[in-house]
Amino acid sequence: MTAIRQDAWTADDDLILAEVTLRHIREGSTQLAAFEEVGEKIGRTSAACGFRWNSFVRKKYEAAIQLAKAQRQKRNFIKKQPLGAQVASIALTDGEDLGVKVDAITEDSLSLDMVIRFLRQWRNSYQDLARYVKQIEKELQDKEEQMSRLQAENNVLSKQVNEVQSDYRTVNDDYKALIQIMDRARRLAILSEEEEENKTRFRMDANGNLERIE
Repeated sequence: MTAIRQDAWTADDDLILAEVTLRHIREGSTQLAAFEEVGEKIGRTSAACGFRWNSFVRKKYEAAIQLAKAQRQKRNFIKKQPLGAQVASIALTDGEDLGVKVDAITEDSLSLDMVIRFLRQWRNSYQDLARYVKQIEKELQDKEEQMSRLQAENNVLSKQVNEVQSDYRTVNDDYKALIQIMDRARRLAILSEEEEENKTRFRMDANGNLERIE
């Protein structure tokens, strides 16, 4: 049984979801089948994959989706043609005239040039796809580097915030201690004044006797 992940989606997860879904679109399969395949690969439910595709990933691949749909339509059209017409329709360049209808071409009537062009066309398609994959990989690498930079900056800022909070607590504790010391000093000063006032005072009268001063 595939474990159901609860962690956040990573850039690798999104890339796998995009690649598999685009492949299913090109091949005429359903997106549900794509989500199920992705779910098996990355350990998530097909529903979670579908939600991620529709809410986030799809917006980043609109051009690729349109290209995949066009390739699917072309593939479906070619599949409906006889084998000779399939090769000819792919091999011939726009505007080239064979002198016969494409759907009238059979396997026996195929020329070596047509087969060569067919193979070249598929090679070019493969090269275009390879360049697209490299572009996606580069974008992914750039995003990962940007994420690393942001993570490093976040760590530095978090450290600075912790230091400021620590300094604030220290200053706050020192301030409270100073207030307590000042409060004790004020109380001691008041007591000293009261004791001084309460002391008995004497003075000497004209006869040399001591008398108490009230």
